[in-house]
Amino acid sequence: MIRLASWIVGSLIIAALAAWMISLPGTLTLEVAGYRMQPRLGAAVFIFIVVAIVVIFVWAIVRRIISAPRAMARRSRERRREQGVEALSDAMIALQAGDPARARALARDAQARLPSNAAAKLLEARADLALGDMPAAREHYRALIASDQTALAALTGLYDQASAQQRPDAALTFARKALNLAPNSGWAAEAVFDDLSRRGQWADAVAMVNAEQAVSREDRARKRRRQAVIETARAREAEASAPLEALEHALTALKLLPDFVPAALIAARIHINRGDTRKAMSLLRRIWRATGHPDIAALYAHAQPGASAVDRLKRMGEIIETPPPHRAAGMALARAAIDAYDWSLARNALAPFEGPDATQGVASLMAEIEEGQNGDQGKAREWLARAVRAPRDPVWTADGMVSDEWEPVSPVTGRLDAFEWKVPMTATMTASARTGEGQPAQLPSQAALPLAPAQNPT
Repeated sequence: MIRLASWIVGSLIIAALAAWMISLPGTLTLEVAGYRMQPRLGAAVFIFIVVAIVVIFVWAIVRRIISAPRAMARRSRERRREQGVEALSDAMIALQAGDPARARALARDAQARLPSNAAAKLLEARADLALGDMPAAREHYRALIASDQTALAALTGLYDQASAQQRPDAALTFARKALNLAPNSGWAAEAVFDDLSRRGQWADAVAMVNAEQAVSREDRARKRRRQAVIETARAREAEASAPLEALEHALTALKLLPDFVPAALIAARIHINRGDTRKAMSLLRRIWRATGHPDIAALYAHAQPGASAVDRLKRMGEIIETPPPHRAAGMALARAAIDAYDWSLARNALAPFEGPDATQGVASLMAEIEEGQNGDQGKAREWLARAVRAPRDPVWTADGMVSDEWEPVSPVTGRLDAFEWKVPMTATMTASARTGEGQPAQLPSQAALPLAPAQNPT
């Protein structure tokens, strides 16, 4: 309604202006080629306007005819570009849908229509990689490295190709080049960091972690844990040759993760070896209250070198309540009681955990109690048979492998902080022999003492 009213008002104004011009007084004399015209002033203005409109219209037609070839060429380029973009989109969809052959054909079509489009070249290289045409993919990626715009993406593709071909050295080379080009490249940083961890180059690894920019709370926690694991690995490596340096690394790890069991065990062992038994026991008591880890209890019992089995049992009673609050505490107390021939205490310690859900460790200890206290071979064999079928106890597990000691990296994949204290999913064991579930007969040597799991037992 408003538009209609505006159109009517505008028409009336134009008509009034035209009428006003035509009614203007005076005449205008025009002489052209012997012809003379003397129209009124208003009519002359009107004729001039009409002629100007005609000239503009004719010129527009002429200009359209002159520029027609250029416009057709531009339209052809636009159509070609639209077809190239459509082919590129279809190629990406085909690659994601698992049809690399069609994706490569469409990528080549897109590249023919869009010669300067880097995405088409990258997509063709990715399709070659998916098809297993490694030489073609390598040539495409190497050609793209020369451009700053596509160098990082090309290095990513070359890294994926080298990883697929099981060429770790080449993959690492590409990751290092990518990290030099883009220090914030996540995949390159992870690849270089994993290699440093796998080879035990802890100083370079911790330098990389320290240089990380942690923004969120999760990132900061992840960074602290990585730093603690690396510091513990450095302490573990230097424990025999440089105990003071190892102690410093272990204490640094405990500052980052106050309840990190592996670092606590290393620090406590060094304190014991240096004669600082009080410091070791204080540290172990704190970690035991926080984690309840059985290795903490075992080392606490052996904190005094040369102590008798009875003394170890008394020391164990300092940190374990009666009745034991959880299975790990009950097994640790029972182990110390068996060594001290206190059979009733050992039996009472395991009583809350010898039900239908008794684990292999509980069943094995009960077999020792039956044989040692009563000499009942029958009941001992029953418990041993039950141990075969019983659920396993938590151990240090990483990538399906079980180890007697905590290690900083997985022996299978080389992944940092892979070991967890949990019930293993498989029966795979490491080459190291197990002499029994928590049966230390004397103060273990520095190499024989267990280190600890990567996480607290639950």
